[in-house]
Amino acid sequence: MNNYPRVIIAGARGGSGKTTLSLAVISSLRSRHGLTVIPYKKGPDYIDAGWLSVAAKHPCYNLDPFLVSKDKVVDSFLSHFKGDISVVEGNRGLFDGMDAEGSFSTAELAKLLRAPVILIVDCTKMTRTTAAVVQGLMHFDKDVAIKGIVLNQIAGSRHESIIRESIEKYCTVLVVGAIPRLKKGEMPERHMGLIPHHEHEDAAGVISFTETLADKYLDMPKIIEIARSVEPLPHPSKKKRTGKVVSVQRDIDGRGVRIGVFRDAAFQFYYPENFEELQRVGAEIVEIDALGGKGLPQIDALYIGGGFPETNALNLAQNTSFRDAVRNAAEKGLPIYAECGGLMFLGEAIIMNGERYPMAGIFPLVFEMRPRPEAHGYTIVEVDGENPFYPTGTILQGHEFHYSSVSGFRERDDISLAFSMKRGKGIAGLRDGICYKNVLATYTHIHALGAPEWGLGVIAKAKEFKKRNVQTYT
Repeated sequence: MNNYPRVIIAGARGGSGKTTLSLAVISSLRSRHGLTVIPYKKGPDYIDAGWLSVAAKHPCYNLDPFLVSKDKVVDSFLSHFKGDISVVEGNRGLFDGMDAEGSFSTAELAKLLRAPVILIVDCTKMTRTTAAVVQGLMHFDKDVAIKGIVLNQIAGSRHESIIRESIEKYCTVLVVGAIPRLKKGEMPERHMGLIPHHEHEDAAGVISFTETLADKYLDMPKIIEIARSVEPLPHPSKKKRTGKVVSVQRDIDGRGVRIGVFRDAAFQFYYPENFEELQRVGAEIVEIDALGGKGLPQIDALYIGGGFPETNALNLAQNTSFRDAVRNAAEKGLPIYAECGGLMFLGEAIIMNGERYPMAGIFPLVFEMRPRPEAHGYTIVEVDGENPFYPTGTILQGHEFHYSSVSGFRERDDISLAFSMKRGKGIAGLRDGICYKNVLATYTHIHALGAPEWGLGVIAKAKEFKKRNVQTYT
């Protein structure tokens, strides 16, 4: 029986080096140890997940008990586990959550998955205090199984020796690695995370570098042993997993429906589970290049995810024929669902560094880039207005992270905002989900497993549009 060998990489705080360690462990497991690694990412994140996918040469799935119910988190973990071992990268500090109870923290996920934790600790300007930090974390919640410690930002052999001896003396846990202080630029960073792998000129070199870190500084046999020494993880009961909305969605027939998706350097933020939910009912995913394409192929709906349209603003602005094609399709009633970067593309323009770059012009919105995040974190949305995809009264739990804000919004009678923000910022006035005809665009990202209404709505609208046989755009 598959015991689902697994390990969670967690940090004492955000910025401890979780992603570097996760990439090192995954690349070594795959390349040096010949294992098929299934990567997972906890928390609302696309960039780190993309890098984990590159390292594993396998899609990275999201496990977040805020975005998705606990039973579905376990179900997703088990159903996607088609390999030899899994590595789950946590987010922020081990016990950091939405409140004083640490709700939805990495620690809670570790308990949910019955997974051992490898904890990475930034040892900058610390020696013996590191042992106190480790001891405190180990005793904070004894149901969280911290099984290995990796020291990070080690200044030299003497620094490492004192910390190792202190942990051995005061803590009942093994040190399974010690990573030296890296030189500036060795790991590519932007904003609060890594540069997307699509944009890095040598992504393969980064993975090779992290593999070298594992070879030199990690006790990989011990990490493998920890991952394999786990208790069984039972599937959630079918009774718990079956809900009214989910069972309805599984009866939808999406065969013959073509869903267009922007996939290029500008638009890359998608959860693979969202595609799977559409494909599971028979829909075909059609990838579209918004930077190089001249028009839209024959599709029945369009899904535009997030990304960095601002760093590709000039190319998007210069691709006039493509922008016109999307606007014309919207006018003809093509169902379009857009998140964050997709929302920005559907506006009138993006302003960056004083320059104005025209976009598709479907919505009377102008977006201006700011030096700091305008919104960052989980969102709770109530659908309280008419829109193409969601029933009114639907509650969505998602997330938003953007450096743009709306600097120009002209109200029109044919434009509405369908979402009320119970948590988060949205587009304007604590409202989100801007609608025009069959187009809905929002700053909030959702996960399909936590919002089954999304898949229902997209497929239903696509089938409705297909029946009208309006499929060719110029």
